[in-house]
Amino acid sequence: MSDWSAIFDMDGVLVDSSEAHFQAWHRLGTREGKPFTRELFQLTFGMHNQQIVPMWMEHDIDQAELDRLADWKETTYRELVPDLMRPIPGVIDLIAALHAEGVTMAVGSSGPLPNIQLVLQQLGIAHFFSALSTGEDVRHGKPDPEVFLVAARRLGRAPARCVVLEDAPQGVEAARRAGMAVLGITSSRAEEELPADRVVESFEGLRPQDLRALLAAVP
Repeated sequence: MSDWSAIFDMDGVLVDSSEAHFQAWHRLGTREGKPFTRELFQLTFGMHNQQIVPMWMEHDIDQAELDRLADWKETTYRELVPDLMRPIPGVIDLIAALHAEGVTMAVGSSGPLPNIQLVLQQLGIAHFFSALSTGEDVRHGKPDPEVFLVAARRLGRAPARCVVLEDAPQGVEAARRAGMAVLGITSSRAEEELPADRVVESFEGLRPQDLRALLAAVP
């Protein structure tokens, strides 16, 4: 068993399902008579629905209404994602290599548990992960570090012995605030938007020792 762990964000890290997310928000916007634009989608991608919905509505909203809108969006996403998602290149090979090295792994995502379970099942990688930390487990979305701290706790690992893999600025900030090393991937944002310990364009060819080397970057 390794003495460190890897925590993967989901959207943009395990899987490219951005179009499924956008189409779900777009359909909700059409249904509610309040357009959800691609510009807003790009701005909020990776955030928790508790953050996204008020930004979209441009006013405060009571919890019951927020939950109704978020639930409709996520149900629609799960209907769309099997046809619109694809794994991020190289990620499945990297996960298998980490597993072979005895590295324990978790998913740390702002999404709800059913979304994460569906994606892991569709990709055939659920058995590689020892823990899940979801939007349902936290009170504060990224860039708050809570989702990653929950993942580390469920892995039984100190934050300083965790490497986070992220594609969004909010997620990179959350990982850094958690006291974790962070690898950024430019699957959804430009390199200059990701103040990570290392940024890559692809997971292809990445090795477990490349991730482990990032632990030295944690103060």
